[in-house]
Amino acid sequence: MNRNFKKLGMDVRIDKTVQITRPELVELGNHIAIDMCTYISCAAKIGDYVHIAPHVCVIGGASALLVMEDFSALAAGSKIICAGDDFRDGFLNPFISLKYRVVINKPIIFKKFSSTGTNCSIMPGVTLAEGSVVGSNSVLTKDTVPWGIYAGCPAKLISERKSELILRGAKEMGY
Repeated sequence: MNRNFKKLGMDVRIDKTVQITRPELVELGNHIAIDMCTYISCAAKIGDYVHIAPHVCVIGGASALLVMEDFSALAAGSKIICAGDDFRDGFLNPFISLKYRVVINKPIIFKKFSSTGTNCSIMPGVTLAEGSVVGSNSVLTKDTVPWGIYAGCPAKLISERKSELILRGAKEMGY
């Protein structure tokens, strides 16, 4: 596989239907799977043991950033909006001059062991804390707390996740 990535680790599996518009801005660690029909239009730093399921959309353009630390994941159909037009002011079109638009461009960060359920939307500037997860069909607009379980629109903390087995497994794997 040669897509001219900024960094390409070992055991990286990218389906042939995946579209990464700026591979020169993408760093990939080891043991990564990016499944069919995924679209990524921004810079990305993806750690080890990361899974991006089918039909995920990561948008924001060249100046936007997605960070996925080790053991994080995106479930099928999730939408990650690293940058986008502010609906309250200005045009809503990337072909209009920035002079007439207000763009919200803030990195989205998945800390270790964090994940989404299917069909989630994550808004610009959100950090998913270590071990936190977002339930299916949720919209996350604010940072999470470590090992929290979130659901709803907008997503709210509904429970806590157990960390012992996950942390022990990562330690035994050398992380």
